[in-house]
Amino acid sequence: MPEAKVDKLLSRLRLKEFKLTSLLEITNAINDNYPVDRLLRIYEYILREQLAISKLSLFINDEGWKCILKYGTKNAENKIDVAADLLRIREITVIESSSKEYLHVFDIVIPVFHKDSALAYLLIGDLDEEEVKISPTIKHMPFIQTITNIIVVAIENKRLAKDIIRQERMKRELEVAAEMQRMLLPANLPGNTSVEIAGKYKAHLQVGGDYYDYIPLNEDEFVFCVADVSGKGASAALLMSNFQANLNAVLKYAKDISLPELIVVLNDRVMENAQGEKFITLFIGKYNIRTRKLLSVNAGHNHPILTDGNKVHFFTKGCIGLGMFETIPSIEMEEIEVPPRSTIVCYTDGLVELENDEKKDFGTQHLVHLIRNHLHITMEDLNGKIFEEAETFKQNQPWIDDIAVLSLRLY
Repeated sequence: MPEAKVDKLLSRLRLKEFKLTSLLEITNAINDNYPVDRLLRIYEYILREQLAISKLSLFINDEGWKCILKYGTKNAENKIDVAADLLRIREITVIESSSKEYLHVFDIVIPVFHKDSALAYLLIGDLDEEEVKISPTIKHMPFIQTITNIIVVAIENKRLAKDIIRQERMKRELEVAAEMQRMLLPANLPGNTSVEIAGKYKAHLQVGGDYYDYIPLNEDEFVFCVADVSGKGASAALLMSNFQANLNAVLKYAKDISLPELIVVLNDRVMENAQGEKFITLFIGKYNIRTRKLLSVNAGHNHPILTDGNKVHFFTKGCIGLGMFETIPSIEMEEIEVPPRSTIVCYTDGLVELENDEKKDFGTQHLVHLIRNHLHITMEDLNGKIFEEAETFKQNQPWIDDIAVLSLRLY
């Protein structure tokens, strides 16, 4: 056999051995769960030292295109807009001419796709054809594409694994937050010959920004309220928990504070904590069992409903929501004497703004009708009826917001 032919065969064998060894090294590194930077060092060594590729930029799609490996490019990759310059490329492509000079630094673009989604783009330049005795442009591009694919998929799997761990951690944190939020709601509501109170809450997400409370002041008086933070989710829940703590602290140490004075204090606290980015609507009432006198302020909240079965009264007097302005322009307190066996239902906008398939909302009048038709049942049962009616009303539509309902019967 001619010597040249033997040398050619030996060269091919060495090349195949090199490729198999490289693939084995990368596979073992992935199986041993090497960190991303170590995987990239192995990948760089194969391309730079073994295949003599002197210029390289590797872009991956990780919530936006990022260059995760580069050398020999004099920062040409900083000028590349992957979406505009490369996204149309779906096969190994030689850069022969381009109106964009920064692409001339490279010779070849190698895309990595998963189905129809681009995962990565490898740009290489200054190939040394003598180093491996065979043209890299023709013979080695599929191999380079293969190991690039393996590395990119490994990095993507690591990212997905981290995302899963992060999501599980967030899920657990939200579960804890939801449990803590449930603990903020009053556990023991009165049910006696003078007053019966029941509350019900449904968060749109795991945690939310709706809140209700019952705070006894003395044997004859108590405060009740319902509130709603603008927005949803964890940030709303955090602001509401802070608001609940402030409300209870003020009433504990200043039981004789008037409702307008209380509103001013709470507005200051909301402004301090929310920095003007969120606000809270609030209805708060102070009831005296002996005198049947109810004082209330409605701070931009949905109007609670009072009915004795005959007349219907809406609590509308008050002020703007808390946290909208540093100083509330004016606060109007309402004072009424509550008729015997009256029912009061306080609620948040997630109930009355709930839509059905025909895009009609649940509405206040629907709620009034429901209350008047169920004045004979307990407050807990009434709340159950309200949520049951809402579930039926919305048909196939989703719950759009947090919902809180606080119902009182004043005998």
